[in-house]
Amino acid sequence: MHRSLHLRRRTERGITTAEYAVGTAAGAGLAGLLYKMLTGGFGNELLTKLYDHVLRLLGI
Repeated sequence: MHRSLHLRRRTERGITTAEYAVGTAAGAGLAGLLYKMLTGGFGNELLTKLYDHVLRLLGI
């Protein structure tokens, strides 16, 4: 019984490590996608529209 509980805890610790690895890979992929979008034409257009909108809201 004690040995079974020890093995179960050990297995769960490995799953947590795998979840961190998947989360890190997903975060890096999302960051790369956002970087590519914002440095291309789409990002430039988006930032320009946002800037113009804020200036219109401020009345400038």
